[in-house]
Amino acid sequence: RRDPRRGSDGDQVEGRRAVRELLRARCRRARRVFVASDAEHSIVLDEIVDLARELGVQLRRVPGARIAEMARTDAPQGVVALAEPLPEADFDALLHDDRAFLVALEGVTDPRNVGSVIRTAEGAGATGIVLPRHRAARIGPTVTKAAAGAVEHLPVARVSGIPSALDRARRAGVWTVGLDESGAVDLFGLDVVERPALLVLGAEGTGLSRLAAQRCDVLARIPMHGAIESLNVSVAAALACYEVARARGGSLDARPE
Repeated sequence: RRDPRRGSDGDQVEGRRAVRELLRARCRRARRVFVASDAEHSIVLDEIVDLARELGVQLRRVPGARIAEMARTDAPQGVVALAEPLPEADFDALLHDDRAFLVALEGVTDPRNVGSVIRTAEGAGATGIVLPRHRAARIGPTVTKAAAGAVEHLPVARVSGIPSALDRARRAGVWTVGLDESGAVDLFGLDVVERPALLVLGAEGTGLSRLAAQRCDVLARIPMHGAIESLNVSVAAALACYEVARARGGSLDARPE
């Protein structure tokens, strides 16, 4: 489901869990791993060193100040890896998985939110992430660190736009469910997610674009019981992804025309 000829970003990976998963997943080649010589000992750091040696990846011990100079995140945790770019998944191939469970983000530009959503989606059993090529955070060090290595295990597809991707999903027989505070149905108990499905979430403040909302099969809301009207996109994604995980296991009924 990944085409190594179609490169994305993600060539610098920071943080202990993110670097460990880069080495464990082996979906792309790590070129060098830098570890701070004064880093606090941890089991995860030991695993990184062992995996790098096992894979023949160049391992360099450098002063902590050198790691800080290289880092593009606030807390690299004493380790930085350089790797081949993250392979880009084929969106159509993801759609034709009989158990497709995709999560799309529209207009989400905060890399921490994108990374958090990827981490949650992978943990809930999603089969892919869908991001637009424009007006979306790139898969850089902040995203990979926030995702805690989930980008190494969960295919990431780029599309020209979310509305057109929703059309492609519909033609492939995949249900499209948009999360929107004005949705007509409650997310919890939504039975269509037992079938091949694509969840789509919009940015905070603006939500889904008009075109994306119009092209969803279902608009679902998360019920709010307090004074606040909406949730952070990564929290909303966590609730939605685990609702899909809870509902999975039913029959794959044909979708309506």
